[in-house]
Amino acid sequence: MLGRLNHVAIAVPDLAAASAIYRDTLGATVSAPLALPEHGVTVVFIDTGNAKIELLEPLGEGSPIASFLEKNPSGGMHHICYEVDDILAARDRLRETGARVLGDGTPKVGAHGKPVLFLHPKDFSGTLVELEQA
Repeated sequence: MLGRLNHVAIAVPDLAAASAIYRDTLGATVSAPLALPEHGVTVVFIDTGNAKIELLEPLGEGSPIASFLEKNPSGGMHHICYEVDDILAARDRLRETGARVLGDGTPKVGAHGKPVLFLHPKDFSGTLVELEQA
């Protein structure tokens, strides 16, 4: 079921400043910012060759990243994303094993234009897991 690592997401209080650090200090190529109102974030992606780093900044009222940053004002790792071949089959299998899918279980379109789901961190060693349709 589990495919390759797609990205590691890092919540940041200032997307422009964080992007500059990756671009200017580490020499990385940083994508243009992409607003995702349905997820309450603005994101940029840094391609590392074998996976991506996703920098997340809060967008709008009730952003889940805003509450994360209240607890972690400097930012930090927010979630890890794995690819799956069939997101609905993965969801059903996970539910059968007792894993909690966040929300109502209906995939939303993620930053890459593909369906995504999130899994409860308490079921995965304290880590919020995102699954993305490969």
